[in-house]
Amino acid sequence: MFRPILICLLALLSCTKDPDPVVTLPDPPQEKPDGNGGSNGNDNMEMPDHIQLTVSGKSLPVKIEENAATKALVAALREASITYEADDYGGFEKVGALGRSLPTSNAQISTQPGDVILYSGNQIVLFYGTNSWSYTRIGKMEYGTLDELKTFLKAGQGKISVTLSL
Repeated sequence: MFRPILICLLALLSCTKDPDPVVTLPDPPQEKPDGNGGSNGNDNMEMPDHIQLTVSGKSLPVKIEENAATKALVAALREASITYEADDYGGFEKVGALGRSLPTSNAQISTQPGDVILYSGNQIVLFYGTNSWSYTRIGKMEYGTLDELKTFLKAGQGKISVTLSL
């Protein structure tokens, strides 16, 4: 008499219990962009929109492109500013050795005044005129008039010291 009741009770209990309960665990905390992750410590850092270009104590912002060269340049600038010498070439640019190599993604470019270009992977070219060549674009100086840009770069006046910084 108790046996049929016991069997019914066990059958009822087995029907009400989920045999494979689903347990939802919270998502693991996401790493914040604080520079403490990745292989070089900079993988999670946001890419800035601009870098600063300084000549003779005056600075201009440079709106940078997003490419491998600018990422490598920004990573270097996070460590320290970079200063190099640039000299006139061809009556339309100041060019100087950066002192390091950056990755290139060269393409045929027709430059305009204000363009900041990587040439041969290790030289930065600051244009105050135009040219067409295979370059990697770094960015564009934000300047007023063409005469102001030429004055800033001391166009045609020989060697200048250029500092790149964040």
